[in-house]
Amino acid sequence: MGPKVNALLAVTHDPSPAVAALLRLEQAAFGYAGTAVLSDVDLSLQAGDFWAIAGPNGAGKTTLFRGILGLLPAQRGRVERGERAIGYVPQRESLDPLFPLQVAEVVALGAVQARSNRRSAGQGSTADRVRRALEAVELLPQAKLSFAALSGGQRQRALIARALVTEPRVLLLDEPTSGVDRHTRELILELLSRLNREESLAILLVTHDLLALRTRVAHVVWVDGGRARFLPYDEALQAWSTSGNSAAKPTQEQPSP
Repeated sequence: MGPKVNALLAVTHDPSPAVAALLRLEQAAFGYAGTAVLSDVDLSLQAGDFWAIAGPNGAGKTTLFRGILGLLPAQRGRVERGERAIGYVPQRESLDPLFPLQVAEVVALGAVQARSNRRSAGQGSTADRVRRALEAVELLPQAKLSFAALSGGQRQRALIARALVTEPRVLLLDEPTSGVDRHTRELILELLSRLNREESLAILLVTHDLLALRTRVAHVVWVDGGRARFLPYDEALQAWSTSGNSAAKPTQEQPSP
């Protein structure tokens, strides 16, 4: 069944009855101080999905992301998350590059944080899961290096490994290619595509660079004007180009540090 869009803010992607949703929002509303920013959100994400979240600045993308993560309680409606369902990758600038830890220690923090939040930290020993996560992002040779010694792209891959250490089934990423050069951007996106393809990892990615995802995603959760629509990629790109958002145009490339 194809996606349907309600009259108000809604995103629906109905899975087959035989396939359980990894993340489901039903008539959910999110906002602040009793005022809803987003309302009537219906969203169902299943294994193998690869979606982008996009829209003009200030449209509600962060509010939706915070609601999905559980950082912002739903004002009404229902949010269902499976066990070990969600791994979160922040922007790489959110972690001080001078953090005095080795790469493997940064990755292991993912398991520590999961336990502190009473979520499953995955199966097996922490050391084994750190090794598997580093192998998945091709950083195992750098495990003993200082996080500060990594390039910008390697730091982003380390943050992806930190999310993978809990063995999630859904990966949420906040602008994972922000501030990196084109080559590094393609390496990161290819890594995500491989995890999606080979591990059936569902991916939900906030982006200000839809053009870079042309061959990666088929659909976009487009957030704008108090609405969210589940659009085919080409329609989302058209909506972006007419929204007056400068991010609809190719971004200025910056070398990775």
